[in-house]
Amino acid sequence: MPSAPPRPAARLPQQERHARILAMLRRDGIVRIATLAKTFDVTTETARRDLDELAESGALQRTYGGGASRSLTTEPGIGLRGLVHAQERRRIAAAAAALVEPGDALFVDAGSTTSLFAAALAIRNLPLTVVTNCLPVATSLGAVEHCRVILCPGDYVPREGAVFGTEAVAFLGRYKANRAFVGAGGVTAAGLSDADSAACAIKRAMLEQSDRSIALVDASKFDVVQFERVAPLSALDELVTDAAPGRKLAAALRGAGVTLRLAPRHAGAD
Repeated sequence: MPSAPPRPAARLPQQERHARILAMLRRDGIVRIATLAKTFDVTTETARRDLDELAESGALQRTYGGGASRSLTTEPGIGLRGLVHAQERRRIAAAAAALVEPGDALFVDAGSTTSLFAAALAIRNLPLTVVTNCLPVATSLGAVEHCRVILCPGDYVPREGAVFGTEAVAFLGRYKANRAFVGAGGVTAAGLSDADSAACAIKRAMLEQSDRSIALVDASKFDVVQFERVAPLSALDELVTDAAPGRKLAAALRGAGVTLRLAPRHAGAD
């Protein structure tokens, strides 16, 4: 009896397609309707509709036959960003959580990967003190019995689930941490960068006030430059990621003395 033909791969839901389109824009600057249709196995009409809806929301600029990045200073909110490379981010989060020692004082900034890191860290049930500007981070770690969570004051930004501003930056200056865990929108030989100046200020304050600075960045951010530089690579001690960077970035990390940690591909991997 002949075997049944393989089932086609499930198509992505619209929200996840939108998130991946924005990730492609951040990496390449432009996307084409024909490319999107092939990448997501959808009709050109569906791809065109995706771009039209993203343009209407202000996330991109519509062009003939495709779309372009709207600005270096804007990014989709934390919920939409979290849909892109979710598996890789979870691996990074678990690997970073393994670096924390009982009794540590931590800074944790706002972001989709740092929120996953906090959830992974909560599972370890360690006695910790955590200073954060991120509500998802505070919610995850606040449920841990022996974990003290200190939430920064400041201006609440719902799309980021976090607080920012001069009050938050000044508040961070009151504390010293064993480790700071921060994300970034891009990493190059020149350092970490991000689209939002307020977020950059928080990251810099955390890096400056910690004994060890650790960046959590998935490989899609390699060689991506965003609006504002957070810090040079020399400000970091470790970078936790899901895949090895290219030769130029790898050399820059070594030259800056940054330890590169690759998250295991599955539980029990070396």
